[in-house]
This record gives sequence, C-alpha cells and structure tokens, in this order.
Amino acid sequence: MLKRLSPSSLAHILLLAVVFVWGTTFVLVKDALQDASPLLFNLLRMTLAFIALAIINHRQLRQINRRALIASVIVGVFLAAGYQFQTAGLALTTPAKSAFITGLVVVFVPLFTLVPALRSHNTPKPRWTTAVGALLAFSGLLLLTTPPGTFFQNVFTSIGLGDLLTLCCAIAFAAHLLSLAHTSHQVPTGQLATLQIGAAALIIAFTLPIGGTPHLSPTPRLIIALAVTSLLATAAAFTIQSWAQQHLPPTHTAILLTLEPVFACLTSYLVLHEHLGRRSLLGATLILAGIATTELFSAMTPVPIHPD
Repeated sequence: MLKRLSPSSLAHILLLAVVFVWGTTFVLVKDALQDASPLLFNLLRMTLAFIALAIINHRQLRQINRRALIASVIVGVFLAAGYQFQTAGLALTTPAKSAFITGLVVVFVPLFTLVPALRSHNTPKPRWTTAVGALLAFSGLLLLTTPPGTFFQNVFTSIGLGDLLTLCCAIAFAAHLLSLAHTSHQVPTGQLATLQIGAAALIIAFTLPIGGTPHLSPTPRLIIALAVTSLLATAAAFTIQSWAQQHLPPTHTAILLTLEPVFACLTSYLVLHEHLGRRSLLGATLILAGIATTELFSAMTPVPIHPD
C-alpha cells in the first residue's frame, strides 16, 4: 500500500511517525534513567546509533575527506551538548515540561538568524512574526516552569535546575540546526549523519566524568529505551527526516513539529499519570502558540527538525 502513495503523502506519514516516536521517548528515557546515569545513557544511545548508521552508510564512508570530518565534528559538538543537557535535565523535571521546553528550539533558530553571520545562504531573514512567537513562547516558559505566586523579581530563581538544563538543551539544538544549515550542502547526507553522531559519541565519552560515577543496571526497560532512542529516534529518524523534508512544504513540516510536545504530554499522562495544572497548561499552550507563530508564518524554506 505504501508503494501506491505519492512521495508527499508518504513523507507526511513517515515524518508524523518520527515526531510521534520523538514525543514518546521523553517518557521512555525518564523511566530508563532509574537504571542508568544520564550521561552514560547518552553514550550508549549514540554509540548504538553510530554503529547502525555506519552499517547503513558504509559505502559513503569509504570516501571521507577533511571537509566532512571538520564539519561533522562541529555539528557533533552541538549535538552532544544538546543531548547532554536534555537528558541531565530530564532526570530533574517531568517529560511533558522537557518536551515543551525542548520545542523552543524552533523559536531560537530564527532568533539566532537575526545575526547575519549565523544565517546560511539559503536561510531567509526572520520576519516580525518571529518576535511575536518568541514573546509568546517566553511567556509560556515562565508559566510552565515557575510555581504559582512567583513574582517578577524572583522569577528566574524559581525556575528548577532541570528546566534550566533543558533550556540550555534547546539552545544547543538550535546551534546544531544552524551548523547543519551551513554544512549540509557541503557533505553527503549519509556521511554527515553518521559522522556527526560518531563525533557526538566521542564527545559524550570524554564528558562522562562530569556526571559523577556512572551506574548501569541492564533491565528490560533500559534495553527497550536504548533500542528505541538509538535505532528509531536517532538512526532511522535522521534518515527519514533527510528524505521527507524534500517533499514537504515548510508549513506542513512546522505543523508536524508542533505535535512533538503534544505527543510527549499525552504519553506522560497515559503512562506516568502526570497532570499539568492550569498554570502549566496555559504555559504549554503559549509555548505551542509561539512555536506555531514562528514556524507557520515565518518559515520560507523547509525547517530542519531536531533529533530527540
């Protein structure tokens, strides 16, 4: 049946599946972090993803040049930082909050492109809607991450450490997407996807001591989480994303992207019975509105989606 679908229809289905997987991984990882330290989990995830991609793209990897290596290391640094901040933050916050804050990456990307040096040749200058989207998202972030009764003078000290780490994750992922925009046209997709994950795995290995003494208990839930995040949410998602976005208009990509925190929130509610209060729900709604405003009304070219 899939063979009868047009490339556009198939791209919608596959990218929706990828976004769904990304949304569910927040709960999977949160649960698995009871059996593994955050940074060690990332190391295992990225190593498995690198092995899978190396097998898939082994022919392209035979023709690696210096440009590909340098580009992959640069992109891999930001990718590793994003995962390290996200997983460390997820251990200290809820899956729903983590997903909504991570979603701010699509607000940070156009904001950063206000700086001409950070804008690639095929990236349009941000429109005024970017500022509106950023204001909505920032307002939602404050409502989502601060307790009721918080006053302006102590609003930033009231944000939890897990939420701050996740915010750093969104900034790192935004830098990752910007670096991809500068390098993706210079390096074959298979090489860049594989080598950046390999570089990220090496960087994570070097930074492993930062997280204290690693611990690991090979339980079924940990094995399932590693399999899903490394093979589906990273290796397969990178491959599907690269193909699907060639057949989708930017507005469709943006709409699908806004569903990631929604899937995460629903999964968190169904699996962990996590409830968001009225204040948090309002904050989550404002963040989604900010993301939608930024992407639906500002995107002129296909928006690259961050891996989770």
